[in-house]
Amino acid sequence: QVQLVESGGGTVQAGGSLRLSCAASGRTFSSYAMGWFRQAPGKEREFVAAISWRFGGTYYADSMKGRFTISRDNAKDTVYLQMNSLKPEDTAVYYCASSPRGIRSTMDEYEYWGQGTQVTVSS
Repeated sequence: QVQLVESGGGTVQAGGSLRLSCAASGRTFSSYAMGWFRQAPGKEREFVAAISWRFGGTYYADSMKGRFTISRDNAKDTVYLQMNSLKPEDTAVYYCASSPRGIRSTMDEYEYWGQGTQVTVSS
């Protein structure tokens, strides 16, 4: 009942930046927080960052701190992931997800997922 659509992925050279967007629609009142995850080929999906709609509290994976920033625009029902100083190891499919509970870092706490957007960082 919550639809999520990611956009903004693409190919960028190492050291460059990208900003991903995730637009939410449907029964968005049931969403307490949004999270970003990523999955590289042959690897498990990993947590990147999360943010609450109401107060904007944030939570980052330790490995993402300093380069990635999550934000939201409540009027547009949209969350963003600003990615700076990108490295080839950041190459992955990036997914956004909606949680009806608090800010969480595990996939089983999220009920709705977008289709993902590909990010490729070239060296």
